[in-house]
Amino acid sequence: MTDIIGTDALVDWISRFGAAVTEKREWLTELDSAIGDADHGANMSRGMSAVKEKLAAGAPATADELLKSVGMTLVSSVGGASGPLYGTFFLRMGMTAGAVTELDAAGLAAALRAGLEGIVARGKAEAGDKTMFDAMAPAVDALDEALAGGASVADAVQKAADAAATGRDATEALVARKGRASYLGERSAGHLDPGSASTAILFETLAAAVSGSS
Repeated sequence: MTDIIGTDALVDWISRFGAAVTEKREWLTELDSAIGDADHGANMSRGMSAVKEKLAAGAPATADELLKSVGMTLVSSVGGASGPLYGTFFLRMGMTAGAVTELDAAGLAAALRAGLEGIVARGKAEAGDKTMFDAMAPAVDALDEALAGGASVADAVQKAADAAATGRDATEALVARKGRASYLGERSAGHLDPGSASTAILFETLAAAVSGSS
């Protein structure tokens, strides 16, 4: 196991994420049907299928081109709020990663932090709004904290995945303040936020790709 993340590992992550959202498509849609437009699973699955096709034609060699390609594909192929948000996440990651074929721990952390900041800039979400931010912000913070404490990249990313899952679960009790779910007011409580659910999958699959687990 290495603390260097090559573009092959990034491609593996994106592939795993696509497979996972497709596998959990019905569950994500079920979550969204309770408080949203009932299309999050279908939208994410369609977007990641488009990404898979794009990469099958030839994955870019550098991290910036790879991540920007993923971002642009999601923006152009996914409806609803999730396309622009996830698209912005990957675009910002790519811009920060730069034209490199490998990312070290600091590079990965900086790219993920930039992705989070892109989502904040686009969605104006804050902690407790019951959005994907509630899973992503704790994940990025946990990654930084673990790396600062001397953890390996694999261990730090696993801590990020655990924090994302905890953040996802915490959205169940929240009353939505953003997006379609906010129209429901108090009735939005008692349901997991679908965006936070897919974000937890994003970090879970990143952890699996970094550790090389099957």
